[in-house]
Amino acid sequence: MQVETLRQRLRALGARPVHEQHLLRLWTRALPLDTTTVRRPEHWLPAEVRAALPGLQAEIAALARLRSAHPGADGSVRLLVDLNDGQAVESVLLPRGGVCVSTQVGCAVGCVFCMTGRSGLLRQVGSAEIVAQVALARAQRDVKRVVFMGMGEPSHNLDNVLEAIQLLGTAGGIGHKELVFSTVGDERAFERLPTLDVKPALALSLHTTDAELRERLLPRAPRIAPDALVEAAERYARLTGYPVQFQWTLIEGVNDSDAELAGIERLLKGKYAMMNLIPYNSVAELPYRRPDGERAAEMARWLNRRGILTRLRNSAGQDVDGGCGQLRARALGGETAVAVHRRRPAQDLPAPAATAATNTPQESAC
Repeated sequence: MQVETLRQRLRALGARPVHEQHLLRLWTRALPLDTTTVRRPEHWLPAEVRAALPGLQAEIAALARLRSAHPGADGSVRLLVDLNDGQAVESVLLPRGGVCVSTQVGCAVGCVFCMTGRSGLLRQVGSAEIVAQVALARAQRDVKRVVFMGMGEPSHNLDNVLEAIQLLGTAGGIGHKELVFSTVGDERAFERLPTLDVKPALALSLHTTDAELRERLLPRAPRIAPDALVEAAERYARLTGYPVQFQWTLIEGVNDSDAELAGIERLLKGKYAMMNLIPYNSVAELPYRRPDGERAAEMARWLNRRGILTRLRNSAGQDVDGGCGQLRARALGGETAVAVHRRRPAQDLPAPAATAATNTPQESAC
């Protein structure tokens, strides 16, 4: 279901704009649709809308249902969420009032280090299903920040994601800069985001400053050079007044070299941005490993000393083996993905190290 479909159904029942907005406000804030602090529903809602509310509430509740919750020692909770058609996605309740939501079932980008990418793209998540993940999170704890960093690439489901952002930033009461649109970089997103009434903050998954290595790490991402990605993100940051958050998944022996540090300094020096270094959340089925904790801390210190605002973060739920896509993969096994063809063959990556480090960074991100 899309948000617009829900709006149309309410209008067909005789709801006026004030009724529609009030009901959407209740839903996005995880309140029953028959709640009111002023008058009872029968005193202000049209009769047809009142009659349809029980069925509508049940249908909305079925958009995103909690299958299982996996609390982490860091205060995060990884959620496996069932959708109405039997598919499932992952959401994450983050420390300090955040939630990370999924925008696709699977993903077509095929990042070689990501469990979600192994399944390919199964289907898009509708805008109402995206909002329903937020409502599900709000039913469990206070949510003030929504990051679109779960399963999927938001720019590949742009209409649904932007419709969800518009609703969450208005009726949902989430501050615009607390809505974080994450992307590997896509010209369509860079074109559309500046035109929105609700302009979210931008997180750009960079992972490397080496264009050839990036093509191998993200085999089906748009072929945009890292310097061009940084410039496009910088224009958006200056327009909105929100610094870009660059995401860098640190993989031992792949993108944790001194050459990469120099590349980051070259690209981000003087930019309205911050760098998030996120040591890799190891996946048993994949050969990649997180770097030594001291190496990760050293990289953050080196960049900060050179004027690149850098935070060392941690993928939430390390202790529950819950890197994005792992819960779903364990629960559901192998569905058939939508066929997406590579633009060019992947080349060999640097050989990953064989063992995982035990040190843990300080902060948490999805």
